[in-house]
Amino acid sequence: MTASPGRVRSTSVLATEAATDNEPMSSPAVSAREAEVLALLGEHLSNAEIGARLFISVRTVESHVSSLLRKLELPDRRALSRRAAELARAERTRPAVALPAPLTTFVGRIWERAGLGEAVKTHRQVTAVGPGGVGKTRLALAVAAEAAGDFADGVWFVDLVPITDPARVGAAVAAAVGIGEQPGRGIDDAVLAALAERQALLVLDNCEHVRDGVAPLLERLLAACPRVRVLATSRARLVVPFERVFPVPPLSLAGGGESEAVALFMDRAAAVAFAPDPAAPDRIAEICERLDGMALAIELAAARWPTLGLDGLTAGLSDQLRILAGGPRADDRHRSVRAVLDWSHDLLEPADRALLRRVSVFVAPFTTESAAEVAGFAPLAPAAVTDALARLAEQSLLAVTMSAAGTRYQALETIRQYGTERLTEAGELAEVRSRHLGWCLAGAALLTGGVRADWRARFDAVADDLRAALTWAADHEEQRAGAYQIAVNLAELTFNRNLLGEAQLRYEQAAALAADPAAAAAALRHAAGVAGCRMLGDDMYRLHRAAGEAARRAGDAAGAAGDLATAVTTAYRFSGAFTRLPSAQDATALLAAAQELAGDDPAALAALAVAEAGVLADVFGGIQSSPDTDVPYALASAQRAVDLAERTGDPLAETVALDAFTAAQSWAGDTFGTATTARRRVALLSSVPVTPASTHELIDALVSATETSLGVGDLAGARRWGSQLAEHPLLAEVGHQAVRWLLVADAFAGDVPAVLAGGARFLDGWRRNGRQPSSGLAPAAAAVAMVHGLRADGSARAEWLAVVDDLRALPELARPAGNPGGYAATFDAMVLLHHGDAAAALERVAPEPEEVWKWVTWIWLHWYVALRAEAAVLAGHPAARDRIAAARATVAGNPVASAQVDRAEALLDGDLPRLLATADAFDAAGCRYQWARTLALAGSELGAAALAGLGVAPMAVR
Repeated sequence: MTASPGRVRSTSVLATEAATDNEPMSSPAVSAREAEVLALLGEHLSNAEIGARLFISVRTVESHVSSLLRKLELPDRRALSRRAAELARAERTRPAVALPAPLTTFVGRIWERAGLGEAVKTHRQVTAVGPGGVGKTRLALAVAAEAAGDFADGVWFVDLVPITDPARVGAAVAAAVGIGEQPGRGIDDAVLAALAERQALLVLDNCEHVRDGVAPLLERLLAACPRVRVLATSRARLVVPFERVFPVPPLSLAGGGESEAVALFMDRAAAVAFAPDPAAPDRIAEICERLDGMALAIELAAARWPTLGLDGLTAGLSDQLRILAGGPRADDRHRSVRAVLDWSHDLLEPADRALLRRVSVFVAPFTTESAAEVAGFAPLAPAAVTDALARLAEQSLLAVTMSAAGTRYQALETIRQYGTERLTEAGELAEVRSRHLGWCLAGAALLTGGVRADWRARFDAVADDLRAALTWAADHEEQRAGAYQIAVNLAELTFNRNLLGEAQLRYEQAAALAADPAAAAAALRHAAGVAGCRMLGDDMYRLHRAAGEAARRAGDAAGAAGDLATAVTTAYRFSGAFTRLPSAQDATALLAAAQELAGDDPAALAALAVAEAGVLADVFGGIQSSPDTDVPYALASAQRAVDLAERTGDPLAETVALDAFTAAQSWAGDTFGTATTARRRVALLSSVPVTPASTHELIDALVSATETSLGVGDLAGARRWGSQLAEHPLLAEVGHQAVRWLLVADAFAGDVPAVLAGGARFLDGWRRNGRQPSSGLAPAAAAVAMVHGLRADGSARAEWLAVVDDLRALPELARPAGNPGGYAATFDAMVLLHHGDAAAALERVAPEPEEVWKWVTWIWLHWYVALRAEAAVLAGHPAARDRIAAARATVAGNPVASAQVDRAEALLDGDLPRLLATADAFDAAGCRYQWARTLALAGSELGAAALAGLGVAPMAVR
């Protein structure tokens, strides 16, 4: 049985709709078979064509058509066709049913179909259990298709056959469901978060060989995702708490010539040639009984019928049926499948037998050329492979898929396992596995070279083979070098394919396989870079320390010093990505060890200087407690780190040092200097080769450039950097992480449609990621809340403010009387001023900037002090002019904040021409909301129209 990816329409859904759509509740129900007939009527097929498609007689079709006319109260066949087309259009709007489309009809299994369908409705997790070849997959697909209408969020099929590592079961589920990597969490956690609120059905096929990965994932998934149900197929039960085992028996033999087993044989025989003689069913029943009703065995026998006939089939079974020793875990039915495979195998020519067992090493569909390279050796010449593949396909031992990319072949899992046994018996297993490994290495080398533009599709086509080759090679000491190389290649490819969890795993695996400690250290550094892209601070710290130990074993003292210093740097630079920060004592010990190892190596000294500067400037140092005394020293230390990094000639080292310098500048209140340094980091990284570390650094630099551009009123720059973040491949699938700073820039600019669209993407991404608290994301949510406040949508604003509260895991520093300064006060004051409540706005920004200096200095200082000045004027505060003067000195050079201060002074002085002049300044700075607000404050008739054009509510003017 073969299947190709596609969408399967649920006939039960069609039947329900046909019976209820625009019909009285008392209308008779349309059966599943009638629904199939109705669907084909929609394709304008004749009764004869429908009968041929459904394998029923023309008279039966006529009966179903008459029944449909009566049940749906329609006048003629043309009306039935129109109804079918309407239902098909409606079906296309339903949630995706991501099931493989069977290439052959589903035969029989009436009772099992009904029983398994009922089990799926009443139990959280059902496992269809039976021997290989009994038909579990086809039964599960049929049941899932029928149940699709009960699951509002879809039905997904997960083929676990290609998975060789139990740890990758979650990745397979994620790929099937369409879940990307989620920064800060593993792929299993991402799956649980994405499905937490979904009403969906997962079909996990062929679980037996990765039960150790399936069982723990299911336990977590069923506990965390209460509306998800799972239908699994396996040769053995999974032994999980929610499991309901549904035994799948062989096809029914009752009824002799009219049994399900005979019906399957007749159907498959007709598909490959012509139907057997009508008098044949009783003889076919005897054959099916000899095969114990096993679906795979019957299909293989039916494939032989056109060349051997019933006499030949009977003789073949009598003479050549052998029961292989399957061991104590193989039951009788499984032995029967093995027997018919034995029999089919023995009918092959020696060269075809050799090819069948050798191509069993391929996990994914393979080409003729690939088969020749791996399997083309004595007694099978490479030139003979093409014809041999065709002969195996003719015997249903290989499935064939044809596409624009060419013809590919694949052995079903049962046949692959059988072929592996035969390889072992022939003494060829090591040889063929080694050739397969060589084929994988050559293919991976071409892909990592970036020669082909379609490398992603080519990688996807061979990825499972690369993983299988690595699994085999890693267990064989003599293949260690190849295992190491393929692990490195697979790590690079999966990183570039945005499979970050696997990339980190493969780099760590490469480090464990490396014969040279220096190579292990390099792999561990790459793994740390991937962990950084995943926002896993604990892993970054662990991996940099491990890299340092490996470098020390390799005799690379300077490299070890750099690794240990970088581990410390990671702890202060990315403290928000840690679940448990290392202690100051640990950091001090690492720094001391790094100092002993550094010597006079420039790169090591630069890394050490960055670590020391960072410790001074953040979580381990005193700058939080005594900024006035420590800021100058922190600036000097950071500048020294930059100077040392410049001497290395390494842009990556320089940008790390510059980040430490931006931290010191921000603490010092040098907003413009911080923005300049941040932009310099992006420029440095523009020409750096793409590696995990450089990618992580670029994302961090883009975040910093966006933030600091907002801080100096460069809205165009903030949007430019923010857009690059939103479009970065590693963030594009993680909506909330991708658009967070772009939302703030658009909110300040007054681009309401962009904020609403981005807000929806943000909220969807955050919910899919499990609603994780993250104070770094809170400003984006507050910006969306502010826009809803300007729109006078109180309920939406309240919802977003609740999101802000959920995100803000840590309180802001120096929060006065529970009233946070910084972004929250800034956005709240803007809303209050828009609605004319100047007194409340003045109260919202009452704390002096230095009281909340840590937060307002970084980004919000200019916005905060400008709003304080304007609120003071509009509220009639006696110190309004003093606040204007203080704000002017702070915001000089910021086009938006300067215009806001000028507007406050014009309002205070009643200077209308100067007030209108600030509108032009806002317009030039790209701040359309403040431009429209200025017109409204000036009493211009254009003000209300301008605000309405932006999508905000009318403004209350004092």
